[in-house]
Amino acid sequence: MDKPKHPFRINVGFIVHEEVGYNHEFPFEFDTVVLGDDLTLTNFSGTIEIGKTSQGLVTTGNFEGETMLECVRCLNDFAYTLNWGITELFAFKSEMVNEDDVLLLPDSAQIEFMPILREYALLEIPIKPLHAPDCKGLCLECGQDLNQDDCGHEDTNDDTPFAALKNLL
Repeated sequence: MDKPKHPFRINVGFIVHEEVGYNHEFPFEFDTVVLGDDLTLTNFSGTIEIGKTSQGLVTTGNFEGETMLECVRCLNDFAYTLNWGITELFAFKSEMVNEDDVLLLPDSAQIEFMPILREYALLEIPIKPLHAPDCKGLCLECGQDLNQDDCGHEDTNDDTPFAALKNLL
């Protein structure tokens, strides 16, 4: 099957019946994957490793994928590579779920990792994405992309508290 309906739903029933210390790795590789309405990743790859403990299943994973972002200075779209990891504990018993960062293993023994991957990936997106650290942005007068060409306008807008002092000189 080329595009499974739930690519990140893993049946862990066989791990539940193994001995404590058992680990199993699940690799993922997709050209394009959609993690919700607002996050599409290309060149996606990663692995999830699930290990059995006496309390539940410990899941760890490392992932990489590219997404398109808009530069906050010049408003051009650019590809940004996300690298992130996850660590979660899925408890066997509901008594352990009151602890922070502990989830309950579903009765079906199928874990849907899509929401977890999306949440961790969104945390890796910068608040103010820049396509380059030295991005010059747009001209405040005419809107010209200053990375491509200088329009000749000077930045005369000075909003600092010391702007009035320039008139005294």
